[in-house]
Amino acid sequence: METQELLQQMMRKALAAGADAADILVADSSDVSVAVRLGAVESLERAESCDMGLRVFVGKKQAIVSGSDRRPAAIDDMVARAVAMAKLAPEDEFCGIAAADEVARRLPVLEMADDTDFSAEELIARAREAEDAARAVAGVTNSEGAAAGWGATRTTMAASNGFTGSYRRTGYSISATVLAGEGTGMQRDYDYASRVFAGDLPAPADIGHRAGERAVRRLHPRKMPTAHVPVFFDPRIAGGLIGTMIGAISGAAVARGTSFLKDKLGHRIFPDAITVVDDPHRARGMRSRAFDAEGILPQRRKIIDKGVLTTWLLDLRSARQLKMASTGHAARGTGGPPSPSCSNVYVEAGAMTPVDLMRDVAQGFYVTETMGMGVNGVTGDYSQAAAGFWIENGQIAFPVNEMTIAGNLKDMFMHMTAANDLAFERGIDAPTLRVDGMTAAGV
Repeated sequence: METQELLQQMMRKALAAGADAADILVADSSDVSVAVRLGAVESLERAESCDMGLRVFVGKKQAIVSGSDRRPAAIDDMVARAVAMAKLAPEDEFCGIAAADEVARRLPVLEMADDTDFSAEELIARAREAEDAARAVAGVTNSEGAAAGWGATRTTMAASNGFTGSYRRTGYSISATVLAGEGTGMQRDYDYASRVFAGDLPAPADIGHRAGERAVRRLHPRKMPTAHVPVFFDPRIAGGLIGTMIGAISGAAVARGTSFLKDKLGHRIFPDAITVVDDPHRARGMRSRAFDAEGILPQRRKIIDKGVLTTWLLDLRSARQLKMASTGHAARGTGGPPSPSCSNVYVEAGAMTPVDLMRDVAQGFYVTETMGMGVNGVTGDYSQAAAGFWIENGQIAFPVNEMTIAGNLKDMFMHMTAANDLAFERGIDAPTLRVDGMTAAGV
């Protein structure tokens, strides 16, 4: 009630000062994190913040001022600065808040906040448990440490179109990173987990044990000759490949004409066995939200339906540019304007296990790590440094590193097959993905 009253006061003051419209976003957050290495505590941090972002409109001009001081004099100064800045800003014919009939009036009640509160001592114990389990794996020789943390954020928004809304989100995490081997032959790997509810986290010892096993498996890697082969993306990184598609269907990129998918709406861009879902209301989803950053109710959508691209991701500004309606995908912080962003995105699981999916592969590359920023969003050209495991005669044979995988995303999407091992871990999730016909360059 206190925050809502503050927002309403700011709104009234902004309109009285000369704004034609306004919206305000407040994020109250707290988090605690610890890091340990070789059993010793390396860091212990607690942060609490109360950030406010006021956006005002004077005609077709807008300005945003952010701050954290809630004293009346500071609020008055914030409002005055925002209105003064808006009057001097350049005109933007596409800016503006939602119409009154566009905003959500009834908000869904989502399962996205837990009441578990770990003490610093409990977090330290969890991090140590993860690291100890990792170091106990035969072949692990050193540690880069383990970490544990939790946090909670309450997001509250109000706008002069009559919208008001608030929701709380929590997050809990655990991770471990270790090294295996000796000297120049050392290899590094990790495991981590992040969940909305503390009870959904794997045991710290399981996280650590997997981190250790993964590091040991990477020992004695080879470099392979350049070849055109099927490339398999491990679920840890498969979501990143789908993330390139998400960026390409952002309304802002499409409106600018800087997306390699700008002319593909309604067209098939994946095989018909691929469906990609955006679900903002998924229970305990990492990116669930009751409303978007412009007060519009987001909806569950099949953004790829049996291979066909069905929608752009639109906020109000990009929707107006494209002469379409917002899809409820606006996101923003307190210091900037909204822009399109996805919620919980996942590739629906396929029918085959990863093992079955590689049985017919004479030679292939199972990628567990990619490095660099080798994606051209305009052309779709894709090139990433990669490491993982070589596949021979349908089975994972040995580790490889210092490789590069390359292709064009349009071709890669059309030659993609999904395995059945989907797990909801990161917010953009995918099962193991097989992409035929890529170039794997090594020696």
